[in-house]
Amino acid sequence: MGELILVRHGETVWSREHKHTGRTDVPLTRAGEAAARALAGELAARPIAAAFASPAQRAVRTAELAGLTGVKTDPDLAEWDYGGCEGLTAEQIRQDRPGWYLWRDGVIPGDGEHPGETIDQVAARADALLFRVRPLLADGDVALVAHGHLLRILTARWLGLEPDCGRLFALDTGTLSTLGTEHGEPVIAAWNVPPR
Repeated sequence: MGELILVRHGETVWSREHKHTGRTDVPLTRAGEAAARALAGELAARPIAAAFASPAQRAVRTAELAGLTGVKTDPDLAEWDYGGCEGLTAEQIRQDRPGWYLWRDGVIPGDGEHPGETIDQVAARADALLFRVRPLLADGDVALVAHGHLLRILTARWLGLEPDCGRLFALDTGTLSTLGTEHGEPVIAAWNVPPR
């Protein structure tokens, strides 16, 4: 049985500035590209049977630079649609909404381009993706290249936890994490491992 290899995309200007980056398609920085390249050795050593990426250029480019081949884009790997929080930092949002916390309070409704999603809608996408990729683990590892909040929610769902438990799994850009099983039960085998 293979493992799920979670790859958070490399750094972008917005991730460096802690801006909520859902559907805005920002590119990797040079540091983000370097981090993605640095993941290649570790990924090459894994028996990867399938690879999927978010449609966002920051994820697709990370997959490419990390040496993954045959990568298919999957819309269920898209980041949380942050609605009216898109492009804002938590501190900026708290100026109008004191004490705001994404995991508890959700997003501010947005416009037509960024309407926003509830955490349950993001979890439903994660669940659908897990349902599709679990059978592929019989052939080896499956790499998923995506985004911080989406991967944190996906991890919670892998573990059988409520979606808001994703708040417990801090995840840096340009890192690898591994989800597997122990005695048939889902576990985190490695978390937030930076390039070596």
